[in-house]
Amino acid sequence: MANEDKKDFNAMLRDSKDMPRFQRVTDEKTIEKYGGDNMYFAPPLFYDALMRRVPFGKLTTVGALRAHLARESGADFTEPITAGIFVSIAAWASFQRKEDETPYWRTLKAQGELNPKYPGGVLAQKEKLEAEGHTVVARGRKNIRYYVQNFEAALVEF
Repeated sequence: MANEDKKDFNAMLRDSKDMPRFQRVTDEKTIEKYGGDNMYFAPPLFYDALMRRVPFGKLTTVGALRAHLARESGADFTEPITAGIFVSIAAWASFQRKEDETPYWRTLKAQGELNPKYPGGVLAQKEKLEAEGHTVVARGRKNIRYYVQNFEAALVEF
């Protein structure tokens, strides 16, 4: 996201945008990829609420949040693009509040990757995760990405 200092992420977090809602998907590739045609759109506050449930030392992924929301709603899958956006909104909203914190740094991308779109980027997330006992490793030569080592062992069950 750009111009984070000029946006009111807490207002964005509270804006449900007519969600939750469902949509039937007709694209065969999407149906095959996600295993069904019933797509769920969860509002930003739903992601924030789940992220708040991840305790100290534990982790989750955006995919796990999406899977839980799909199961809970009876959908085949949760829309992936808004999920990523809404997780980032929850992170920035928490950062702007300075109190009543959402532990957004515990929510990782796929395969345990750190999220460069969080406040302070991957280095700030790395610092917070290491303070909770996790080991973060760099992978790649040119396009370096950071991952939590053995993140699967720390995943929380919803």
